[in-house]
Amino acid sequence: MNKRRLTQLQWQFVRNSLIVSFFTGLFIVVIVTYHDPRGLAVLLEQKLMGLPLVVLILIVIVATGLIAGVIQFMPLKKRLDQLLHSVMLFERGTFSHRIDLDGEDEIRELAERLNRMAERVEEQVASLQRLSSERVRMQETVKKAAVTEERQRLARDLHDAVSQQLFAISMMTAAVKQGFDGASEGTKKQITMVEQMANTAQAEMRALLLHLRPAHLEGKSLKEGMISLFKELEQKHGLKVTSRMDAVDHLPKGIEDHLFRIVQEAISNILRHAKASHVEIQLRKSENQVRMKLIDNGIGFDLAEKKHGSYGLQTMRERMNEVGGVLDIVSVPEKGTQLEAKIPVAWKGEAR
Repeated sequence: MNKRRLTQLQWQFVRNSLIVSFFTGLFIVVIVTYHDPRGLAVLLEQKLMGLPLVVLILIVIVATGLIAGVIQFMPLKKRLDQLLHSVMLFERGTFSHRIDLDGEDEIRELAERLNRMAERVEEQVASLQRLSSERVRMQETVKKAAVTEERQRLARDLHDAVSQQLFAISMMTAAVKQGFDGASEGTKKQITMVEQMANTAQAEMRALLLHLRPAHLEGKSLKEGMISLFKELEQKHGLKVTSRMDAVDHLPKGIEDHLFRIVQEAISNILRHAKASHVEIQLRKSENQVRMKLIDNGIGFDLAEKKHGSYGLQTMRERMNEVGGVLDIVSVPEKGTQLEAKIPVAWKGEAR
């Protein structure tokens, strides 16, 4: 379609050149034959190269018009092709394209205006994309707030109902067990199994309640959030906690949240599986690195077996990868587990 329009425009140039050549040739003929009594008839009488002079004049007029039209249109056609190609790119959404500017005429002015138009549209597209991203972030924020509120509500309900009932079952089972001195071995064995199941369920419930805590620091610093978490562990779960933590101010928010969540995940595993009585936490910060170490005296595990099968360990490693850190885990069966996270602090932006 564009080529056909340019062809039509080219023939308009040729036609106009032919018209100008015809009238120019006619004017010259009239001037040349003006003083001859025979007038224009002399052109019919005189011959050149075996052809009447009038025929040669017509051939020259036509050839001049064609050549002049083509010569005038060719540079213009190149510039128009460039404009059409650029407008086609704009139509397809490639607003980063810019038209090369040459000449000092109206076509250059048109190209400049098209470039300015494309620049404005590109800025508007960028603005729309930024608004879209902000809208998505707002939706995620609202969603996270709703999820956090629901987690807190569920944690309160589980603590007030299921957790208390499990504790009551455990206490009643222990009391029943003491009163069954004369019972058969099978009955005692069943009571013991019920007691063990109640204790296991209590440990799982404690870990679940810890998981349902908010996954962020709620405005606290990393050290403050950990101190609050450890107080709860000592008061509600009977774990002895030893902590040695430096002041870790001016950490990026992402690093603080990921470290805090890793500590939550690790303590949840301790409550669920480790059967530990003592936990030690160390938090150290140098100029370009923050290191966190968590040690328990639990039963440990075989790291080779857990490496690919543990969802908790996989989640902790993924969190470290997100902030460019390294997670090292050492566990010795029947002696305990040590977890060490090392994160380089390469960016100081968005600190708390």
